[in-house]
Formats: sequence, structure tokens, C-alpha cells
Amino acid sequence: MLFGSIEARDDEVTCAVGDGQINIKDKIEIPLTTPEQTLKSIVEYFKNFNEVKAIGVSSFGPIELRTYSPKYGYIIDTSRKGWSNFNLLGTLQNYLHVPMSFTTDVNSAAYGEYIDSILQDNPVLSLAYITFGKGVGAGIIDNGEFIGYNGSPEIGHIIPKRHPDDLVFKGVCPYQGDCLEGLVSEPAIQARMGKSYKEISMFDPVWDIVAYYIAQATIQATLITRPKKIILGGKIINEVEIKKVRAQFEKLFNGYIDVGNLENYIQMPSHSNRKLAIIGNLSLAKKKFYTEETFND
Repeated sequence: MLFGSIEARDDEVTCAVGDGQINIKDKIEIPLTTPEQTLKSIVEYFKNFNEVKAIGVSSFGPIELRTYSPKYGYIIDTSRKGWSNFNLLGTLQNYLHVPMSFTTDVNSAAYGEYIDSILQDNPVLSLAYITFGKGVGAGIIDNGEFIGYNGSPEIGHIIPKRHPDDLVFKGVCPYQGDCLEGLVSEPAIQARMGKSYKEISMFDPVWDIVAYYIAQATIQATLITRPKKIILGGKIINEVEIKKVRAQFEKLFNGYIDVGNLENYIQMPSHSNRKLAIIGNLSLAKKKFYTEETFND
């Protein structure tokens, strides 16, 4: 018996299959072009695996996650040409005819962290997974379930306290300006510095400012959801930056709640985002299959 994974992100789609023990057996990267061409390639890939019993699907957003909505499974408004108001889940189900789970790309990676901790015999039953890249996304797991009835958490749009050396920059979020995403995302750093984050030395003071804002997000996640662990991922997070975040967290939080050793509490992902998303989607597919099988019985 096999299960499948489909993760759509930035400019490509990762498709994979794995067994019931969540061992990845095969995977492929497909360019994200038009919906028609991309979906054709996805369907052709899965036609090679007749034993796939269910598929976990995760996607860039915004997507409709409310199962009671007539647009459940849709990609809503997106800057990606041709993908706005596209029925991703329904189209896949129409061609592949297997049960499918559906969630955000960040949620699938968060679930992958949760499942991987169980597979490693070190279960983390409650965690917050926050990614920092072109945007800021979050997936939060509590006792093995996603937090968020009407959608996934939008921690990227909290309004952090401004750094005293960063009172002029207005932020880049088209909705709120200086929300977390408007201050620390890749486009925000580009707007601040006039160059890509890749070109900026880790000794530049801007990374202390970014860490100050990210630390506030980890504090809010700590106070609201009380997770066992917070995972920070995405392209702007590295070993140097996460140390800065821990230092800011310690200073700003001032020991209000004991979260233990900060190196254990605030960590980078255990695997690449792609691998975690596959692990998460395969596990969600397996859960979907057995849930529907039990219900149908």
C-alpha cells in the first residue's frame, strides 16, 4: 500500500509516494507553470503508482480550508498568474479518484515535524512552525491536530512593537504596512536595504532588527498556544540568525514563563522544508484513508 504527497509552492510542485511507515519511495519536482500544464504533469506522475490509496495535498496560499465552504480546496487570490480562484483539490480528485487531505504548505511541514518526532521516539505533541521567506507563514500543532477552524494561523500579520532603531521604515504589507511580514519578509528586507537578503552580511545590524521582530512572534506563539517547541524555518533563517532570535527572546520575555533551554525550545527544522512537507502529507493521506475507510464501514 502506498500514499501520495503533492506540495505546491513558489515555482514548483513536489510529488512523492511513500509506504505506510512513511518511508519516501519516489519523488519528482514539477515546474509550476499554468494550472493546466502543471496538473497534467501531476496526474501523469501518479498514473505510474496504481497502489496509491490516498494523497495529501498542500499548497501556497491563500487557500480555502473551511470544509463547509463551497470553495473548499480552492486557491483564492494569488499573484501567481492563472492560479487565482482555481479549484486545486477538486481538479485533482476529478482525475486521480482517491481520498485527499488538503492544507497549507506550512501546515504540511509542521505536521511533518510532529510525525518525524514520533518516528524518532522523541514525540513533540505540540509545536509552532513559523517560516520566513517571501511571506511569513505558520502551522501550529496541538496534541496532533491543527490549530485553526476557519483557516491556518496568520502570525505574519501580528503588529510587533517597533525596534527603537527602526521607526522610519513603513513596511511593505499592502494591508497593514508594518506587520511582521511587512517588516521581515524577503520583500521587506529588499525594500529596506536595496538588495537581496542573500547579499547582506550577517554582521549587518539589520539582522538584529529582524531578530527583534521574530522574537516577538515566538513570544506571542508561546503565550497563546504554549507549545513544547517552536520551529523557525525559511530562507532568511540560519544558525546565526536563530541565535540572535533566542537572545532577543530571552531579553524581551524576561523569564515570565519557564520554557526550558532555549536551544531546545527555539530550533531550526529537523529536515528540509520539502522533506518535512512530504512526511506531513504522506501522514495526512494515511490518516484520511483510514478515516474514510472506517466511516464507510
